[in-house]
Amino acid sequence: MRGTGLFREAEVATAVELLDESLDGDDDYRFLGAFNGTDLAGYACYGPTPDTVGTWDLYWIAVDRERQGQGIGTELLQAVERTLVADGGRLIVVETSSRADYAPTRGFYEARGYAKTATIPGYYAPGDDLVIYAKDLMHGDDLAGAAS
Repeated sequence: MRGTGLFREAEVATAVELLDESLDGDDDYRFLGAFNGTDLAGYACYGPTPDTVGTWDLYWIAVDRERQGQGIGTELLQAVERTLVADGGRLIVVETSSRADYAPTRGFYEARGYAKTATIPGYYAPGDDLVIYAKDLMHGDDLAGAAS
């Protein structure tokens, strides 16, 4: 996550904590890694959304800055989607930031069929909104028009 240049130190610490919990058997957080030989090039963290039927949260996709633009993020996202469909997942939800340095991240999701469904102003910090994207995994719909 540090290698992306986007995440705050608190977010990095949270990601490490979630990985530790997953390695200890907690099934709420699942991970997929992309490797170049033995080097971790990127990873995805996702999990089931509590109290829903077939809804999943994609918490992070992080690709080392030097390896971005090589299709690693797309491969990770597609692998997560295939896994969820095989497990009966029907909806995937992604939360991200409105900050200018996250514009490529938002574009990444939009280009892969995710629809912006909501924005919460000032959620992360003043001027840093929460932007929520979703994708219907059952029908391939991007939920366009779902945002009000």
